[in-house]
Amino acid sequence: MKILVIEARFYEEISDALLEGALAVLQQPGVEITKVTVPGALEIPHVISYAEAGQTKFDGYVALGCVIRGETTHYDYVCQESARAIMDLAVDQNLAIGNGIITVENEKQAWARAKKDKKDKGGFAANAVLKMIKIREELKG
Repeated sequence: MKILVIEARFYEEISDALLEGALAVLQQPGVEITKVTVPGALEIPHVISYAEAGQTKFDGYVALGCVIRGETTHYDYVCQESARAIMDLAVDQNLAIGNGIITVENEKQAWARAKKDKKDKGGFAANAVLKMIKIREELKG
């Protein structure tokens, strides 16, 4: 099984924590992991689209990143548009995508969701993609 992990590096330390959780789940027999980094959450759907158009076929995708509310409305656009684009790709192209982009009010909330020993949203996204791949295969019959 081939999984592409796309990691937005805008908040590098938080991204590292999300990745740690995801890799802990994905590092198992039969899972081949490829990792790509992008500047921010808005670039994640682009990479999934590029991968789907490319030669290497992936069974699923894990999207990792963090968006922290700032002083402007940019936060709202990044949250909404990254989530919308990921959902559009998943539904329109029948893709298994674990969305581990956390959207929070402050850094304290980000750490509570990113750390492996807390809410482990990176691990949650990795588990989600593995389950969605299994469900997709079962429903194909």
